[in-house]
Amino acid sequence: MPKNTICLWYNGDAQDAAQFYAETFPDSAVGAVIRAPGDFPDGQEGDVLVVEFTVAGLPCIGLNGGPTFQHSEAFSFQISTEDQEETDRYWNAIVGNGGQESECGWCRDRWGISWQITPRVLMEALAAGGDQAKRVFDAMMTMKKIDIAAIEAAQKGR
Repeated sequence: MPKNTICLWYNGDAQDAAQFYAETFPDSAVGAVIRAPGDFPDGQEGDVLVVEFTVAGLPCIGLNGGPTFQHSEAFSFQISTEDQEETDRYWNAIVGNGGQESECGWCRDRWGISWQITPRVLMEALAAGGDQAKRVFDAMMTMKKIDIAAIEAAQKGR
């Protein structure tokens, strides 16, 4: 087990979430599934308590802690994409599996985890600064899923 691991709180469906992430993102997998050795406030002995998984190379633990705590945009996974096809694939997988669209490349999966599906060209244009970054930023602010062709046009001043 790594020294530092992200722990995400789920309401009984951590294993489903981990499986979805493993099927959707490269360098992702489900690891150990730990069952409760006894009853606990939101479950019984033998229920899945903890699921170890990796999302795009990042080690995580899903804890089935019950309904007490909810996710917010204060935490998100940012997935960098190379082209529109990859951007569309991840966006559509998350939104199409019970998730919701948000703004500026953000969406939320059906478990409440926020995702930023971010094309590299967007971050590179913003990092360049100046008028180019302002044009790209203004274009991004009108989008839900990022449209790379529109970002590139804004980058060129069109």
